[in-house]
Amino acid sequence: MNSDAASKPILQLQDVTVSFDGFKALDGLNFRMNYGELRFVIGPNGAGKTTLLDVLTGKTRPQRGVVIFDGRVNVTKTPEHELARQGIARKFQTPTIFPSLTVYENLEVSSGFREGVIGLIRRPSRERWEQIEEVLHLVRLKSRAFVQAGVLAHGEKQWLEIAMLLMQKPKLLLLDEPVAGMTRAERNRTGELLQAISGHCSVLVVEHDMEFVRNFAGQVTVLHLGRRLTQGSVTQIQTDPRVIEVYIGRSHVSAAIR
Repeated sequence: MNSDAASKPILQLQDVTVSFDGFKALDGLNFRMNYGELRFVIGPNGAGKTTLLDVLTGKTRPQRGVVIFDGRVNVTKTPEHELARQGIARKFQTPTIFPSLTVYENLEVSSGFREGVIGLIRRPSRERWEQIEEVLHLVRLKSRAFVQAGVLAHGEKQWLEIAMLLMQKPKLLLLDEPVAGMTRAERNRTGELLQAISGHCSVLVVEHDMEFVRNFAGQVTVLHLGRRLTQGSVTQIQTDPRVIEVYIGRSHVSAAIR
């Protein structure tokens, strides 16, 4: 991605407010991220992290504010399925795969996403076969291509679902706690994968694992009570007194900075 594109916002939220029975899950949130960026979002429970993802995918509509994706798409007025076709892909904590199919077959099914039913039954083109091979290589599952997905290890299932989303050629990939339940080795491999993916599309990660954030984050946004508390590098947010007070905790500061 060229430097001009990378400096432009793929996502802009202005004064976004979401209320549930009087409780403001998002309270005038302003947020921006650029093309080709790997952004981590952290914050205590109730900070609005999941609600942010719900708004970006059209699952939740804000009562106030504007959300613009890719410089032209008004997210708040676009149906969920159309946002997915426009290039917003979301991965939940629990992997959604087809356990009875092989890894390769899972990617074949995903590759027809943009074409609807016809794409699912049509024989894959040479271009699509090449895309499958490329994605398998990117997520390091090529040696597992013809293994039934149901027998994969937990980390491998997570990588497979990420691969399935990549087959849809997203512009923005949303990940909710992608390393939950992983071993240390799996977490490290996932971090390397996310960094590699950011060379193909923008990646927004909601995460609680501060060790993972320290090792792989560049820019970090901290949410608190539905607002952006602060934003910056890992070092900046870990030494911010406000973040220490509401999220990291003073007893964990020394360990967090190491």
